[in-house]
Order: sequence, then structure tokens, then C-alpha cells
Amino acid sequence: MKSESLDMHSSRYAVGLMSGTSVDGIDAAVVSITDNPDGTMSVQLIAFENTPYPAGVRQDIFNLFDPAQATVDKIGSMNVLLGELYAEAALSVIAATGLASAEIAVIGSHGQTIYHAPESEKLHGYDIHYTVQIGEGSVIAARTGIPCVSDFRPADMAVGGQGAPLVPFTEYLLYRDAHRTLLLQNIGGIGNMTVIPAGCSQEQVYAFDTGPGNMIIDGVVERLYPGPLTMDIGGAIARSGNVHEELLGLLQQEPYYAQPLPKSTGREHFGSSYIDWLLDQAKLRGIQAEDVVATVTRLTAWSIGDAYRRYVRDQDPADALLVGGGGSYNPVLIGFLRQEMEPYGVKVMTQEEVGHSSDAKEAVAFALLADYAMKRQPNNLPNVTGAARPIIMGKISY
Repeated sequence: MKSESLDMHSSRYAVGLMSGTSVDGIDAAVVSITDNPDGTMSVQLIAFENTPYPAGVRQDIFNLFDPAQATVDKIGSMNVLLGELYAEAALSVIAATGLASAEIAVIGSHGQTIYHAPESEKLHGYDIHYTVQIGEGSVIAARTGIPCVSDFRPADMAVGGQGAPLVPFTEYLLYRDAHRTLLLQNIGGIGNMTVIPAGCSQEQVYAFDTGPGNMIIDGVVERLYPGPLTMDIGGAIARSGNVHEELLGLLQQEPYYAQPLPKSTGREHFGSSYIDWLLDQAKLRGIQAEDVVATVTRLTAWSIGDAYRRYVRDQDPADALLVGGGGSYNPVLIGFLRQEMEPYGVKVMTQEEVGHSSDAKEAVAFALLADYAMKRQPNNLPNVTGAARPIIMGKISY
């Protein structure tokens, strides 16, 4: 698409950058955003690229997930290094469109989460909850010459929210339907569900983290199959194994699944120490590696079905569940998910099956969140995050 085809009074280009809890790379999307006369907006994906992290950088990021290793010098230097890598990813995807940097209105960068602590703790008499995303926005702005909005979550947390999930705001803008109740399920490192009731207002949308997405699957694959494998590609390992019902039953007792809404989780909960415990339990029971992978794949699907039954079904029976994120490319996981959802009349489809991109979805979301920040318009959903009020999220680097 040529930029001349856009009316620049109502339309602009934006770039979104996303790096998730799986740390498999940088997703970069260029979108065109058009304001419609009726107050809605039209969004078109122009280009998308994924740039894998160099292996050494990926390992350095993983080291920062351990607070004992995440010293201030290592966090500070990685913050700037990721700014450089994100800027390169932005310039690359812009070049793929034939646009010039000067034609891009804004870059929205989620950054890399290294710690997320949404529950309040008392510190010197104050209620403190916090989150840490790195990838310096001022570096991205300096290298690209484009304003960058970054570090979105703290503004929501400052008014009592959990700072997550954020994507439901854009899902409401892009997916709402007058006649169907839709569930949007992202399966990245963590799984999160957005509920968009038929004909709803923005205030009626709700969302939450369902629990682990690919995080436990990836974690056990990396431990049980040492070498270059960091994920169960195409569900091949899970397909060769059998679900171990006793281990599955034990994993289903995790208290997070029954926590009340709003709720969010992350690597702090389902990361390395959880996988240590899980693999100890599997070893005690003499469970084969492929059966462990099959069991944790089933767990992810079960956690989504459990969340629907527990929090959604009675008040908002759904027509369809649209699956995005890396987990949507695992046919074994999708098969388990269909077993969970279709008995309740919920049709399970991937983003690709409805004409969207699973890979690009979250990068597109951060382009839109940045667009709202630049317009000084609120871009959180208090009903989703638990925030006391709508707030403008994101720190702007010019």
C-alpha cells in the first residue's frame, strides 16, 4: 500500500513491537489506522516480521528472570541493548513496506517483561505493586527518528490495576460483534482470555490470564530434550505421548486457577522453579518424557476450559473462541482445546481461520495502544485490570 492512498487527516501508519514471555523474538508490525466518521476505526496490517533473539541475548534475558542474577548493571545494559534491537526490528519492518520513517506516526513497544508483581505488598507503610519491562524507548526513538511509546503497564498499576492484560482494549475495538459473544484466547508464554459479550459496551468487556500457555510446555521440552529444541514444534512430541492422568490431576490443583478475577500471572509463578517441581513429580512417578509433554499440553487446554466454566459460561455463554499466539500453531493443543470447548457449543478457530494473523496480533495491539497515547486518550480497561479509572498508559520518547 502506498502512503498517498491514506487521507492523513484521518489516517496514519504506526509500528507495534512485542516480545512475550516465551522470549522467542521480536514481533514487529506496520499498520494503517483510519478514523471512521461513525467514531470507529479501521486497522489494516501492512507488514509483519519476527526477528529471533540471538541465542546469547535470549539466555541473558532468561538470566534476568532470576532476581538473584538480575543485578542493576545487567538490567541497565540489557535495557539499552534491547532498545537497539527493537529499533532495528522497527526499521526492518518499515523498510519492507517501502515507507520512509518520516511517514510513521508512532512506534508502540511493549518491551520485555522480566518481572511482574501485581499483588500489593506493604513497604514502609505504602501499598506497592509493580512490574518491570525493559527495552529503552528513548533509544528506539533516537535510532528511528519516530516517537516511541513504551512501558505501558505502570500507569494502570498506579491507579490500582494489575497492569495486565492490556490487549483486551484493542480486541474490543477490532473484534466486537453485535450478535455473537466471542472469546479471544491468546496462547503465548501465558494464556489470557478476553470475553466480548454480544453487543457489549467497552465497560462490559472482561479478561484475565487463564494460566500457563506455552511456558510449561516449552520449559519441559528444553529440560527433557537438551539441545537446540526450545518448543514442541507442531505438537510432535505431545502427539507421540499419552496424558498421565495422575500428574494432570496434581497440576490441576494449582491455586491460581481458582483465584477470583481480576487476575494475572507470569514467569514468577509458572517459570523455572515450577518446572523443577513438576519434573520432580514426573520422575517420582516414572513418567516418560513424551508423556510429560502430552500432559502439560493437556493442562494448558484444560486451564482454558476450566476458566470458561468457572468465570464465563453462566453469565456469557460464548459462540466462538478465537485462538492466537504461538500456541495456535500446535495442532495437538488446539485438538485438546476443542475437546474442552465444543461440548459447550463454543466453536474453536484460529486467528488465521477468520482472516487475521496469530503472530501479528499483539504487535498490532501495541501500535494501537501507542496511537491512543499520542492522542491523549485512555487506553486501559478498568474492568479488566482492576484499575480505579481509565488512564493513559505509556511513556512517550520524542
